[in-house]
Amino acid sequence: MNLYDFFTANPKVALAFSGGVDSAYLLWAGATYGAQVRAYYVKSAFQPEFELADAKRLTKELNADLRILEVDALADPTIAANPVDRCYHCKKIIISTIQRAAAEDGYSLLIDGTNASDKLMDRPGMRALKDLSVRSPLRECGLTKDEIRRLSKEAGLFTWDKPAYACLATRISTDEPITAEKLYKTEAAEDYLFSLGLSDFRVRMMGGSAKLQVPERQLPTVLAKRQEIVSELKKHYNAVLLDLEVRE
Repeated sequence: MNLYDFFTANPKVALAFSGGVDSAYLLWAGATYGAQVRAYYVKSAFQPEFELADAKRLTKELNADLRILEVDALADPTIAANPVDRCYHCKKIIISTIQRAAAEDGYSLLIDGTNASDKLMDRPGMRALKDLSVRSPLRECGLTKDEIRRLSKEAGLFTWDKPAYACLATRISTDEPITAEKLYKTEAAEDYLFSLGLSDFRVRMMGGSAKLQVPERQLPTVLAKRQEIVSELKKHYNAVLLDLEVRE
């Protein structure tokens, strides 16, 4: 099966839309193959503002329907406690919220951007997708991340080379409670590093310290701007550490 076959068989679908590479290409493919696709973006404290901006930009460029929903993930005590399966509980809330909204809008099938490169056993949120009967056309069609980037570039999507970006909650160690303040600090720190031209990095929270994980090729930039980075990040953290074990 290819995506044309999928959208021919399923001409009306709701899409769990993040504004990332995979869901962006899936939205484009649905529109290209004549399907009626409505994108649903869930806004919470776990998503940085630039993700919403990208989602709005892409749907505008594709002239696609977008509905923005809001979820207070931290209101759920299990999610806020940050257990090892936090992603499962968070994903269930997000998907359930989208499914309710989609049903209101007349959509019975929900799809997402999971691709053939995603390791299902390594991602707790995948279990939530299965439990809630979400379909993943990219994975069903055997499309890998590299293929999706290539096809996105050919389609002229600005998302084709967008770095992978996990939610802000992943920067906080398992079993360390998640708070709005911690998420704010993380987003502010990563926004600053983005402004320096860095990408594919993470700012992990270790107690009151920030641990920077950057690709090896970007270490010279970090070291050259060490003083500025330390000065900026110490507005939010007690110390700034550099993880030298990170690989490409």
